[in-house]
Amino acid sequence: MLSNAPQANTIGAALSRSARKNASSIALKFEDRQWTYTELELAVNKVAHRLLQRGLRQGDRVVAYGKNSDAYVLTWLATVRAGLVHVPANFSLNEDELRYIIGQSGARGLISDVSLTATAESATQGIDLQVQGYFHSSSGAALDILQVAQSDALSTEPQVVVNADDLAQFLYTSGTTGAPKAAMMTHQAFLAEYFACIVELDIQSDEPMLAALPLYHSAQMHVFLMPALLKGASIRLMEGPVPDVCLQWIELEGIVSFFAPPTFWISLLRHSDFERRNLSSLKKAYYGASIMPVPVLEELQQRLSGVGLYNCYGQSEIAPLATVLRPEDHARRPASAGRPIITVETRVVDKDMNDVPTGEQGEIIHRSPQLCKGYWQQPSMTAEAFKGGWFHSGDVGYIDEEGYLYVVDRIKDVINSGGIIVASREVEEVLFTHPAVSEVAVVGMPHPKWIEAITAVVILKENATATAEDLIKHARQHLASFKLPKQVIFSTSLPKSTAGKILKRVLREELQA
Repeated sequence: MLSNAPQANTIGAALSRSARKNASSIALKFEDRQWTYTELELAVNKVAHRLLQRGLRQGDRVVAYGKNSDAYVLTWLATVRAGLVHVPANFSLNEDELRYIIGQSGARGLISDVSLTATAESATQGIDLQVQGYFHSSSGAALDILQVAQSDALSTEPQVVVNADDLAQFLYTSGTTGAPKAAMMTHQAFLAEYFACIVELDIQSDEPMLAALPLYHSAQMHVFLMPALLKGASIRLMEGPVPDVCLQWIELEGIVSFFAPPTFWISLLRHSDFERRNLSSLKKAYYGASIMPVPVLEELQQRLSGVGLYNCYGQSEIAPLATVLRPEDHARRPASAGRPIITVETRVVDKDMNDVPTGEQGEIIHRSPQLCKGYWQQPSMTAEAFKGGWFHSGDVGYIDEEGYLYVVDRIKDVINSGGIIVASREVEEVLFTHPAVSEVAVVGMPHPKWIEAITAVVILKENATATAEDLIKHARQHLASFKLPKQVIFSTSLPKSTAGKILKRVLREELQA
């Protein structure tokens, strides 16, 4: 029987509406399993009931520690449907890092991959958890999410009253400047962003999507997978981003849209299968999570002609999309992060929060219904981040005369070279134009004379050769002398997160070791 009561603006209610509209359509595929929208809805209800039956109460936090799977998606959706708070943890965390997140969040539940059992057990020693289970296990575990979803368990919607401003998820930041902090995200904040994503990123119900980046990362989950599910699209989910497998699925399933960070797009471009596979179905190529070098962008445009490129900029605290550079704008503004989406206001300001003149650099700040409520149990950090009623991104940028945003660098990544501030991105962009360079990261290293010495770590293309002198000579044609690298180091890899972002803090530590 249908209820006559009005529905709150929650993620669970939005999923129910999509399931009713797209009942028999395929919602999700993972490995050899697939779920229609009706099957997905019923499975979510089963898992939500089981979590509540195991003693979890509304508002309790549940840590999700694993790689992508259909069971991971079911756990997320069931958690918010049951009025619980989902806490995604990077599956590469070690014992101490996982223990910190469990303790700092005050979690009462942990769902993990079987392959991560040793780390999970070590991290939870001495911690009293109400629920501990697996996404999928063949060992007859007390709580197995996939088995519950496939069972004949109770599949009606749980009788839990969830409100729009209830917490849905803690999104932990990367912790590059200290211990990670948890951005508190509500149902209504996510929904505001989901509907904006559908509009701004042209997500369509009849366009299959490939989701390969980690779901613990806010971009893959909240900019692409969730908006696609609410729109009624079919999603092919991968455990993780593997270049040849991604290219294979694009060809085999006629994938229309795909998101990846710049580093992974580079991996695809360099893979031998890129030319061999039929990628003609691909019409929308999304990128974000870090800055895309313009030379790589131009190569993408050339080798994927006819594909619309979308630059997605933001961060976890804003759910995480803030601005988009749409396909029609790429020709004129390839280096821009685009304009604010319909639910976001963006400014560039000086230290006193005055708008800087057009074209002048300052800090990027935002105001939006998508923003987090603050940082869990961190009132001073919350006050600092929301100083003046706007969220301070920590990014340096500028806005042009037509309102397009340009992200220059992270504030912590600009380099003080002899008292002059240099943006690492500017140096990287120039080095990327050298024909032998495949990847590059520029950082500032402590130096007794220069304060910070501009240091470039370079990966060369396969079978290509170049010396440090070659690269510096090339850079000299485009950069002032004070911006030239003081040192060029050749490497075979760069430290990256599992979401594909270059970890410059780790790189600096490695260079100092």
